[in-house]
Amino acid sequence: MRNTRIDLAPEIREKSIELLNARLADAIDLKLQAKQAHWNVKGRNFIAVHELFDAIAGRVDAQVDELAERVTALGGVAEGTLQAVSGRTALAAYPVRTAPGDHVARLADALAVYGKGARAAIDTATEAGDAVSADLFTGIARAVDKDLWFLEAHLEG
Repeated sequence: MRNTRIDLAPEIREKSIELLNARLADAIDLKLQAKQAHWNVKGRNFIAVHELFDAIAGRVDAQVDELAERVTALGGVAEGTLQAVSGRTALAAYPVRTAPGDHVARLADALAVYGKGARAAIDTATEAGDAVSADLFTGIARAVDKDLWFLEAHLEG
């Protein structure tokens, strides 16, 4: 960990870097899962769902950047390689071949796990004394809840 003028003790920064990198892995995985669903969705409401998946991927991609930049601001190394992500993600693997109608439910499941991780990270960062990282996770959780609402609306009826 490199030195920085951010006024958090090194042990707080170390804990936050580990936490941020764990959620970064989830975010990268989720973005790729959303793109997989986007590329392969078929059926009723195709264009609406296709565009929703792409919008979700875009929002998650912005979160990826925020998480990685927070890691490096704290003096850490953002671990965003495929190997780091595959070894660390908390999300279930997204099958390459999925029934066209199953994408909404599968993506909703992945988003729910990502949101749960963000909410837990709020508490962990707060307890560690890193209010800025907690705020970042709060914003992520808020966006996830909204995206879950959009996806779950497609599962009703």
